[in-house]
Amino acid sequence: MMFACTIPLIPHAMIPRLFRLNLMICWFHMNKHHKNFDEAKFSARKDNHCGYTFCPLCSTKLIEKMRDGRLRMVCPRTECGFVFYQNPVPAAGGFIVQDDQVLLVKRAHPPRIGWWCFPAGFMEWGEHPSETAIREVKEETGLDIKLGPFFEVYSGDDDPRTKAILILYLANIIGGELHAADDALEVRFFSFDELPKNIAFKSHIQALADYNQRFRKRP
Repeated sequence: MMFACTIPLIPHAMIPRLFRLNLMICWFHMNKHHKNFDEAKFSARKDNHCGYTFCPLCSTKLIEKMRDGRLRMVCPRTECGFVFYQNPVPAAGGFIVQDDQVLLVKRAHPPRIGWWCFPAGFMEWGEHPSETAIREVKEETGLDIKLGPFFEVYSGDDDPRTKAILILYLANIIGGELHAADDALEVRFFSFDELPKNIAFKSHIQALADYNQRFRKRP
């Protein structure tokens, strides 16, 4: 059986050959084995489905109806007017590089237990993305960080829980002790030329490629 594999367009002249090969392996591994992910624990649903059967405001059964050019789950009671807008969920994290090695964490919880990703997580109510990044790095790695420049924002569609917006900051370690803490089975630094094959999300793979292209250019 043949498997289709989509490779991000990355200028070959800008990226070391071995690093390009690692990225291709990451994408192939993700596409080949995506049916083996623990996504089965999450309900498959159409983009317009919110997970609600009944209105959270008045308990009336929701219906699908066109609103703003899309089918959405709405409450049929005009006096209620609830409409579920399935917006992406913001997340933030730290992009930590030390001695030309990047810090990644091995996931301890679904989705994709045992896969590697940046120390990152969903924003709490009232948090600024920078606060989320600092908190998540501390919770997952035990490290205290100082955020550097904003790195990039990515839109993700391969998390079975939700569509996410990932906000990444470059960060420097200022304290703490590196260890696998909350939500992590393992934490470690990887050479950019020896990245793990099982990186959990396409946005994280793209972020690694972007960093390599911007900061590790070679003649």
